[in-house]
Amino acid sequence: MRKLVVIAVVLAGLWSGYWFIGAKGVESAFTAWIEDRRAEGWVSQAEDISTQGFPNRFDTIFTGLELADPDTGLAWRADEFKILALSYQPNHVIAVWPGQQIVSSPLQNITFQADSFKGSLVFDPSPDLPLDRSSIVIENLTMQSNAGWTAGLEAGQIATRKSSVAPNRHDIHFEATGLLPASSFIQSFGDGNLLPPVFERALLKASVDFTGPWDRHAVETARPQITRIEITELDATWGELGLKAVGAVDVDERGIPTGEVAIKAKNWRKMIEIAEASGAIAPELVSTVTGALQFVAGLSGNSETLDVTLRLSGGAVFLGPIPIGAAPIIKIR
Repeated sequence: MRKLVVIAVVLAGLWSGYWFIGAKGVESAFTAWIEDRRAEGWVSQAEDISTQGFPNRFDTIFTGLELADPDTGLAWRADEFKILALSYQPNHVIAVWPGQQIVSSPLQNITFQADSFKGSLVFDPSPDLPLDRSSIVIENLTMQSNAGWTAGLEAGQIATRKSSVAPNRHDIHFEATGLLPASSFIQSFGDGNLLPPVFERALLKASVDFTGPWDRHAVETARPQITRIEITELDATWGELGLKAVGAVDVDERGIPTGEVAIKAKNWRKMIEIAEASGAIAPELVSTVTGALQFVAGLSGNSETLDVTLRLSGGAVFLGPIPIGAAPIIKIR
């Protein structure tokens, strides 16, 4: 019995030593990372970094955290940020963002306010910490910009998983309810009566290829850029409108997409009204586009539902041979 007690005391002492050494190591690593960014010209500071959670966790709390990348002009400020990990599984962390945080760019400052903003991230156990999978859950988020717009969502989740099919490919699942688009977008409709202000539901399943891995260098040096997007399911409901889409586009180094996306749209005439009101379709093209879509919709036997393939090429979106608007530029700052 005495031997068992001695063994237990020794093991407890060894584990305590491991935890305290590990906790100090975690704090030192984060402190060194912040100092390294500052040496590279970043604004990089934290009022305090502390690790707690004895005996089984390394829970690190940052207070007064501020990071700003001089190359992109992006900055992030948070009064408190937590990285939580089991002491015996440090490559799987829980990130807890604060109730309020500010993201800035050269164009605007955006204040994020949420009841809950948490993420689970699992990294491969290597020095570069490439991301294997992640899941972020958000509840009651509002975004307010000093450029004059607001947006938000009631509930949202985004999950990613590194694909085994191709290098630097991630499978992505995004789902949101009560999605409130930017108020400036809604106001572009004119009187604002074309649609309710909130998406009831939005779902996206896609595979995305990047120029490189999402690892620590993606934060420290440059963000990987998108080279291909394969949409396996897009399903959104917004008032009387219903939209489904599948397709794939390749993205060049300028961020210009090329490919085809098959669209199934319910109440498509309302979409034309919205596109015209927001300036997405030039007034002189409205009659031509409406006539072409009416012909296509009639082929399906339901004039209110449209099945059509959009072609993206040369920086424009085409319906058959007709250009109907500019293609989005897909770039990650």
